Amino acid sequence: MLVSQFLERSARRFPDKTALVVGDDSYSYAQLNQHSNRIAHTLIGAGVQKGDRIAIHLPNSAEAAIAIFGVLKASAAFVMVNPSVKPKKLDYILRDAGIRSVFVPSHKVGKLDTVFADAGVQTAITVGDSDAAVATGPTRYLSWQSALAESSDQDPTVGVTEGDLAALIYTSGSTGDAKGVICAHENVVFASGSIIEYLGNIPGDIVINALPLSFDYGLYQLLMVFRFGGTLVLQDGFAFPAVILRQVERHKVTGLPGVPTMFATILNLDLGRYDLSSLRYLTNTAAALPVSHIERLRRAFPQAELFSMYGLTECKRALYLPPEELDRRPGSVGIAIPGTSAWIEDEDGIRLEPGHIGELVVQGRHVMGGYWNKPEASRRFQSSDNPAERLLYTGDLLRQDDDGFFYFVGRQDDIIKSRGEKVAPKEIENVLYELEGVLEACVIGEADPLLGESIKAMIVADGANLSKQEILRHCRRHLEDFMVPHVVEFRDSLPKTDSGKIVRSSGGK
Repeated sequence: MLVSQFLERSARRFPDKTALVVGDDSYSYAQLNQHSNRIAHTLIGAGVQKGDRIAIHLPNSAEAAIAIFGVLKASAAFVMVNPSVKPKKLDYILRDAGIRSVFVPSHKVGKLDTVFADAGVQTAITVGDSDAAVATGPTRYLSWQSALAESSDQDPTVGVTEGDLAALIYTSGSTGDAKGVICAHENVVFASGSIIEYLGNIPGDIVINALPLSFDYGLYQLLMVFRFGGTLVLQDGFAFPAVILRQVERHKVTGLPGVPTMFATILNLDLGRYDLSSLRYLTNTAAALPVSHIERLRRAFPQAELFSMYGLTECKRALYLPPEELDRRPGSVGIAIPGTSAWIEDEDGIRLEPGHIGELVVQGRHVMGGYWNKPEASRRFQSSDNPAERLLYTGDLLRQDDDGFFYFVGRQDDIIKSRGEKVAPKEIENVLYELEGVLEACVIGEADPLLGESIKAMIVADGANLSKQEILRHCRRHLEDFMVPHVVEFRDSLPKTDSGKIVRSSGGK
């Protein structure tokens, strides 16, 4: 099966069904399939060949969704680029991926001509206002409107196989240049199918997505919904959470994916103003939910199942916690997703028994093909002639309980060494989140001549009258002495990635 067939098969099964809602506009499966066919034929006519990588530098929109499947139907691979990315990083991604064609908002025409010319971009399809600036570089510009008007809406012949490249998904690059994760069709097909299985998705599901399509968690909402034949309500960001809740109410949404910062914001609203009874499930990943937030979410949405999950772009999803286990082990990130395996190893590659902390290793068809143009970094992947036996060394520290459930401890690189002890920031953050009024917390280590590293806690509060002394007293009651922060700092906000994850490596600066 190919990823492009997610849309094609649903278009045959449910041609007139609403597949996508963006604002006040809605699109049927037949419409989306026809539009993506026209985009595919436009790309083929512009010289796009099998295996070419094509950048989609667009916000969450119908055009972005159509472009994804248009690229796949042209036997090429798509590269989602967040619309907020700065020219320097855009230039890097275009060069690294060898991009020759790009979808771009028309208001950026003229502003990116030099970037496109320097990176060797030959063709750009512009989306939006036709009054865009006139292009001055060598890149050929085509309008979205002309592509839809002048090309065939018949299914093109797709000349790729399951092992061919479907997408490059670039990681955030917080510790260096961004890395393009190689996602073959077979990886995406398997991962999406496994997630659909444990979520129990059906064609009647209506999923809302405010996460960027350049973030794999947001992207998979689109891919999975089109695969199982549901309806996706696509939002361009989470800047106005009340708007999201009104859309849930309006469209009778059944599935709400989020990240901890999103759920913290939602929990701070007056939820009684909205009818959210249609929600069947909530999902969380990107960072583990604090136990206190899990408890509050379950009280706020008693009719909805909550799926706490753990994953990496390098394997899409690794673990999930069945909702029926939340009462017994709310701090767990679960078990291996269906059809895969996971275990913990020490630094010598020895599998560890329950209770010990070590690196999580995952095995299965969801393990991607490594990093584009980065063979050294790709050593954390171990390939096999049998796709089901591929391994990924995650770089994350976890432990297992006696029943095989995993608990996230922290990134290997995040561990703080203070007073000769190893300290996991996540453990301190979980304690901080237990305090009423703490919306966000981030713990880091700072160089110290006596301690090795001192522990600094940065906190965003909701206006409650919290003091540093109160926070330290709370930590002393619930943490070992060597884990109590040395510095507590209140912030108005914490730096975040485009996907809403708190950026720990920036030191909060």
